[in-house]
Amino acid sequence: FIFYHISSGYSFGDSIRGIKYNMTNLEKLKVLLSQPQKVVITSHMRPDADALGSSLALALYLEKKGHSVEVIMPTEYPDFLKWMKSNARVLVYEADKATSAELIKDSDIVFCLDYNALHRIGEMGEVVKKAKAKKVLIDHHLMPEDFADFSMSDTNAAATAILIYELIELLGDNELIDASIGECIYAGMMTDTGSFRFPSTNKQVHLAIADLMDKGLDHSKVHQLIYDSNSESRLRFLGYCLLNKLVVVPELHMAYISLSKEEVYRFNLQSGDTEGLVNYSLSINGIVFAAFFKEDEGYVKMSFRSKGDFSVNDFSRNHFSGGGHKNAAGGRSEGKLQEVIKQFEAIAPKYKTDLINSYKSLSK
Repeated sequence: FIFYHISSGYSFGDSIRGIKYNMTNLEKLKVLLSQPQKVVITSHMRPDADALGSSLALALYLEKKGHSVEVIMPTEYPDFLKWMKSNARVLVYEADKATSAELIKDSDIVFCLDYNALHRIGEMGEVVKKAKAKKVLIDHHLMPEDFADFSMSDTNAAATAILIYELIELLGDNELIDASIGECIYAGMMTDTGSFRFPSTNKQVHLAIADLMDKGLDHSKVHQLIYDSNSESRLRFLGYCLLNKLVVVPELHMAYISLSKEEVYRFNLQSGDTEGLVNYSLSINGIVFAAFFKEDEGYVKMSFRSKGDFSVNDFSRNHFSGGGHKNAAGGRSEGKLQEVIKQFEAIAPKYKTDLINSYKSLSK
């Protein structure tokens, strides 16, 4: 059953943020959750603050409702996210596949948060696909796949975390949101909006934060825990990248940074150490398209960011087996780093007109 899908034209019932909801199907979800269930909450590989924050916020809420809840991430995630309440209970699939697979197999409900295609959770995708459990998709990325029994998919939402906040409200349980749940939700909203500077940050985002502050949220603490916890080695690595690895292409209003396997090993990079690196390229005056390339064993992982009308979602889907949002997307390519960069440098000039127009529209 479908709860709502913002791009599909459903229009029923009450609304939050101006979005209409099918209240009949909401009642079905309420019935499903009216009795204790064995719940597994999942999110995408290399979880970020929105993935982990929305997952733990939902877990804390569902436990208050009497459900048995497990949170399983496909891969490890950065240390600077491990302050969230109940983080210690998170299982990592790649570290304990047998236990994780058994929990998914025996679950009644599997929540799929912050991803909309099963390949985004790696090997765990097949386990989730085969599970007898009801699948509940809650996500804000473009072009969701049709694998869930229940879908709350809104590409206009600033973060999956705010969808968790709205789901709790729709279920009539706003009073169950406490400071710990609020911190998890805020972490997701803060990071996925670029500290509330992206266009997706609307009035309702700030109203939700105001409500969370009334419930005890310490927003300054969350910001400090995520952004002010750099190691000395990470800052030195950042300096190296900006000094030695930054490539600027002024005629295309484009910049990029690339890292080889050798450089990754040399700096002993940990999970999350390259988080946000692509944004430094985008912050350069006159740049509207930024990319980051990181070489791994047999493939290259990519991050794309843009300003204005240039869609990195389309760029990534068309050329690098990726996707995401209009102004923030990821990609992947098999092969060696220099081969992928040559491919990227050959493709980018084809978008010269679009990039120039995007720059001009921002300059008005």
